[in-house]
Amino acid sequence: MKKGTLILYALLAAVFYALNTPFSKLLLGSVSPTFMAAFLYIGTGVGVGILYAFKIKKEDKSKRIGKKDLPYTVAMIVLDIIAPIFLMLGIKYGSASNASLLGNFEIVATALIALLVFKEGVGKRLWIAICLITVSSVILSFEGSGSFVFSYGSLFVLLATVCWGLENNCTRSISNKSAYEIVLLKGLFSGGGSFVIALILGETMPEIKYILFAMGLGFVAYGLSIFLYVKAQNGLGAAKTSAYYAVAPFVGTF
Repeated sequence: MKKGTLILYALLAAVFYALNTPFSKLLLGSVSPTFMAAFLYIGTGVGVGILYAFKIKKEDKSKRIGKKDLPYTVAMIVLDIIAPIFLMLGIKYGSASNASLLGNFEIVATALIALLVFKEGVGKRLWIAICLITVSSVILSFEGSGSFVFSYGSLFVLLATVCWGLENNCTRSISNKSAYEIVLLKGLFSGGGSFVIALILGETMPEIKYILFAMGLGFVAYGLSIFLYVKAQNGLGAAKTSAYYAVAPFVGTF
């Protein structure tokens, strides 16, 4: 696949994901954070699962996830349970625009983990970007108006980005497999895990209309975004894909 096409996939993935933060902020007034994370991913799984049903018979069986892929698959699912819960808490206790901009720290986490753990090359320009993003993330983590009080909302968002940075690298390790299957597993199992946690925590089940809104948002902001991200990642690598994906926070803030 041409590099230009892969870059376009990464940029479209960013635009779709950018819808998540501002619309989640609106829905969090009626949906608790853990249930919100659950229905976002369940919507992802259901939506992509329907698309996969029309594709599965034509798909090469060698593209299916096998036993050797299970460690990365399980890690991917667990991290996708934890990360969106942190993000929803960050959005709930902070501002949507701040959460969107802090989302860029995912690039730092992804690149460093790709370098240190998975031995993926990181270029000079990306190192400069990592330093600038780290400095801006520190500034954004403190409340304004001349106050140097640390924002707990920002802390939750940063924790989410670190989880997603590790998850990006786990996904990179199986990105040559079926993008449909990867997103389906992410959606149903990560969403199901968050749903169980929400029940254990005793959170109130939201009204059906808000559930449907959250699932629809999940399909677009997570489902289509992850699908395109995996496609791009298979050709560009984890670090470079996350760099192009960096437009998401600015679109979300706008």
